[in-house]
Amino acid sequence: MIGHHNMNHIRPLGQPLALLLGERSGQVRAKFRTPFETIEVVPRIWPRESEILRVVGSRLPDAPRCLADFGVWSLDTLVKGRVLSDVVPEGTVGADRLAALADFFVTLSDVPKEELPGLPADWPEDGDSLGFLHWLAGFAADRVYQANLPRFGALFDAVGVPGDAMERFLNATPPLTRRPFALLHTDVHRANIVLSPRRDGERLVVIDWETAMYGDPLHELATHLVRMQYGKTEKDLMVGLWAEAMRRAGHGEMAAGLERDLPSYLGFELAQSVFPDVMRAALRLPDQPTDRDFAEAAERVCRALWRAREPLRLEERPVDEDVVRQALRRWQASDDRVALVKGRGKGVRGWDDSRRRKRRGGSPGAGLLNGMIGALLLTRMTVMPR
Repeated sequence: MIGHHNMNHIRPLGQPLALLLGERSGQVRAKFRTPFETIEVVPRIWPRESEILRVVGSRLPDAPRCLADFGVWSLDTLVKGRVLSDVVPEGTVGADRLAALADFFVTLSDVPKEELPGLPADWPEDGDSLGFLHWLAGFAADRVYQANLPRFGALFDAVGVPGDAMERFLNATPPLTRRPFALLHTDVHRANIVLSPRRDGERLVVIDWETAMYGDPLHELATHLVRMQYGKTEKDLMVGLWAEAMRRAGHGEMAAGLERDLPSYLGFELAQSVFPDVMRAALRLPDQPTDRDFAEAAERVCRALWRAREPLRLEERPVDEDVVRQALRRWQASDDRVALVKGRGKGVRGWDDSRRRKRRGGSPGAGLLNGMIGALLLTRMTVMPR
């Protein structure tokens, strides 16, 4: 299994690893998670996903459990079932599933701040919704756009990504209502929702907590709405179910200013996605791209710019795909030369290069398993009383 940030190997736990972890041999299927180098496009305020899994585990018993975390790689339990993106890759999700997702968001809002890991020193104070949105925009401007200018700056300019994109967005953003902060998953989309079978039906289980954070719950709702790609009917239904569930659970203040402020968070999600969408389109080009490859990449770039035209105050005219295709051709040729000069070899482009993942991944061999067993043995020996 390959995600944007990790290579995941699914295997049943056998001896001696199961014994060392206190699990029954053959009874637990586990996910060996190994990160690969990525271009940073989303904030990660808590480096270890295992810390969040421990917090949510007491409230979401079906969530994955971290069996072992050694920083570079980790071992989690596998949630049984099929991901929603395989069952319903697009289109209608269904009212019952939307209601279940609304209840999930309420559960996150029930988690006290005191149970969460520490926050960065520059984190906005609880309830400062506008300060939180400014922090997100600052991350997108500094850590996503500015940090990637050496490699992608010419491409950004050529396809029409404005250098002051986040400044444009913030200048057009009205003051926001103050809302209590909550634990946020920030990436609840179809590929991160597992439909887990039960005797009385299915249960929705949300996985991949590595980009969780603490902030305005409207940011959570907005990222969910955009990344699920709901139709208008289900989008409106989801917003209504979310607000109703929050109020029913005693979190009505988290839905304060919903109608006025949600468009700002939706606009931010579309505006900031221009940076990663352009880079992904370029990085997904194969070593020897065809005209069709360039056309498909250009279409993705144009779609991202068109979706962001209002929050970024871009011109209303459609982006010229011919111009984008030529820009991608120039970037691809230039980036290959840079890669060869640095000795990285053709094809080693970034986090969306499937060939690179295969070289770094494949099936978990003896090295990975033996390394995990050795680390666990060392840990057990260290904590054993003398």
